[in-house]
Amino acid sequence: MMEQLVDAEKTALVVIDLQKWIGKNYAPYSAEQVVGNAAALADAFRNKGSFVCLVRVSTKDGKDMPKPKLDQSPPPLHFVEGWDEIVPEMNVSESDHIVTKKQWGAFYGTDLDLQLRRRGIDTIVLCGIASGIGVDTTAREAFMHGYQVIFAIDAMTGFTQAEHDHVRDTIFPRIGRVRTTETILEAIRQ
Repeated sequence: MMEQLVDAEKTALVVIDLQKWIGKNYAPYSAEQVVGNAAALADAFRNKGSFVCLVRVSTKDGKDMPKPKLDQSPPPLHFVEGWDEIVPEMNVSESDHIVTKKQWGAFYGTDLDLQLRRRGIDTIVLCGIASGIGVDTTAREAFMHGYQVIFAIDAMTGFTQAEHDHVRDTIFPRIGRVRTTETILEAIRQ
């Protein structure tokens, strides 16, 4: 018997940081592959009437972002015109909910949890960039909020292969279910 992976009424797609600032150096999947798979998921979720949430990081000047002392600098944000816009390939719809965050996770300081709960959503399909930063942090927050988490593993990528492999093999299986885009698409279309 095939597992019921997705209940269209109780499952949301949450896409992390697919915006115009994304660069070119990712592994194991390219930004183009991730955007293509995420866009296919978003279209399928919209066609089923499911909730689609597009998350972006945005700031006018960086002054409202966390500023901890670090051993390694984070990837730079490029404050050029339109850097914080969702990539056009995501075909942003009026039914999509846009979440603007100031740190790695999509729950802290946003209305994401409120919007999911008001819609009776108990499961999120998660994808985006980067696997070990925004996706991982959002996944941990979702887990701590009591959501079921499904990882569209080929609709996300890391800054390095090691980063992606670590969360895929060590973290994600302990807080959710790891599936391919195709498996999730088959489930949402049923």
